[in-house]
Amino acid sequence: MSGFIIGLTGGVAAGKTEVTRRFQALGVHVADADVTARRVVEPGQPALSRIVARFGPGVLLPDGTLDRRKLRELVFADADARRALEAITHPAIRAALEAECRTAPGPYAIAAVPLLTEAGGRAAYPWVDRILLVDTPVELQRERLMRRDGVSRELAERMIAAQAPREARMAIADDVIVNDGHPDHLETAVAALDAKYRALAACHPL
Repeated sequence: MSGFIIGLTGGVAAGKTEVTRRFQALGVHVADADVTARRVVEPGQPALSRIVARFGPGVLLPDGTLDRRKLRELVFADADARRALEAITHPAIRAALEAECRTAPGPYAIAAVPLLTEAGGRAAYPWVDRILLVDTPVELQRERLMRRDGVSRELAERMIAAQAPREARMAIADDVIVNDGHPDHLETAVAALDAKYRALAACHPL
């Protein structure tokens, strides 16, 4: 059971997946917010019932699962609708992430939350003991997006601009891994933080 929780975040194409993969290779449990977001709206989950009550049965597919495309269309052009959806899903996601981390094996666990800064940072995630930022230079971030997603330079820049600025993420971070493309550096940084977190967890009250 993990009594010590790390919130891992970072901008788009910063390399969060690569960092979490390396922590997992060291035996650390990682709870993924994106996976959890899909899980909390599965049939039978309270969040799905609340979504249907708010947006109507038209957001369901014939098999009773959420029609994500339809829901996106509804909230994309309507800020009030988007906020209503977030008010339903975000608390459910946070609660599920915390529960998964608390029951995870090992001395500490990681909650991977890409939009942790945008979601309210520490105020929204008071159960996170430390925040780890995976950071990368904006130029490299843009290049990775263009290569990974096959998008234009302009679209890549808009995707980066749509997220919280780098300075805002830095402001809430306790620890930073600079993922500038050097695998050896990443390996060393993750190993050092793993040792640090295990030591902190050993002194942390359950």
